[in-house]
Amino acid sequence: MSVNIVKVETKKQLNKFVEFGYNLYKGNPYYIPDLHGDVINTLRKDRNAAFEFCEADYFLAYRDNKVVGRIAVIINNRANEKWNTKAARFGWVDFIDDCEVVDALFSTAENWARERGMNEMQGPLGFTDFDPEGMLVEGFDRLGTMATIYNYPYYPEHMKRLGYVKDVDWIEFLMSVPEKNWDKAVRVSAIVQRKYNLKYVETKSRAELARKYGKAVFRLLNESYSELYGFVPLSEKQIDQFIKLYLPFVDLRLISLVVDQDDNLVAVGISIYSLSEALKKAKGRLFPFGWWHLLKALFIKPPKRLDFLLVAVKPEFQSKGVFAMLFSKLLGNFIDMKLVDVESNPELEDNKKMLSQWDDFDKEQHKRRRAFKKDL
Repeated sequence: MSVNIVKVETKKQLNKFVEFGYNLYKGNPYYIPDLHGDVINTLRKDRNAAFEFCEADYFLAYRDNKVVGRIAVIINNRANEKWNTKAARFGWVDFIDDCEVVDALFSTAENWARERGMNEMQGPLGFTDFDPEGMLVEGFDRLGTMATIYNYPYYPEHMKRLGYVKDVDWIEFLMSVPEKNWDKAVRVSAIVQRKYNLKYVETKSRAELARKYGKAVFRLLNESYSELYGFVPLSEKQIDQFIKLYLPFVDLRLISLVVDQDDNLVAVGISIYSLSEALKKAKGRLFPFGWWHLLKALFIKPPKRLDFLLVAVKPEFQSKGVFAMLFSKLLGNFIDMKLVDVESNPELEDNKKMLSQWDDFDKEQHKRRRAFKKDL
């Protein structure tokens, strides 16, 4: 029973590409499905602003007219220029536990990369850092989040078999919300505000947040994340897309913005109610009833767990206590809202400056994910 690889070229094939993930993990209690429409918009070349500087193709693996695997292959030209590499990325990769299927998928992806002059394959990565990245290598029995990849334990075994090696690891923490705010954070926050003439921003609505600070948030991310693994600055078109995608759904109590005396944004922390259970119930679809589960989780009866989406501090203010200022405000709100725990976003294991910010939490390092690489 040979494996047939088919390039995705039609809307019907793209739908099959997206739906394969839902089918492969059906019934798995830890897998969190993405919303079908969001994935389609990310993969479509006429809808994702990243195609200003990226090229990509998608492939399906068939056996007996049944889809048994998928893989996306991407070249981010800006990333290659910035990091002086000739690397292709693989992402949105899923497959049954079958060597013939895996070999056919990766052989196709690697040949695609070679034909375009690339000499290295990296992944799982997306078009940008705001796409899910990193293959799960620890924490297969823990509930996933909306911003991360879930995969079966056999995935990394196949990567090793194919000659892929570790490039970087990200680690994640589950942290308990304390009963009261930390005296140290409150004290440091007061000192930092006086010393650097900083203040918190209060916005009255999501619309005001997006209008006054939306672009500033993502420009700050560009600046503060610039030296992180594989990062490429977001374009203005991408920034506009992310403002529309994320900011309409945030609870203002779960955001902390810090500005200087001239109202320039110097730090931001953004968290969101965990949508994991709601997305499981929605099964990847807004209709007919998926929208209700998401609406309920966001605005009617939010869960007691948060996902900490991002934190960014202007480089010249890093290691000066500004993170304590950000978190002093957020933590006070978490306590008032009677939230129970917070799931961190994946953090690079060698980003000691960021990891040290979680030291005061009662936490468990419960997941690890990996980007692999292979010379072509």
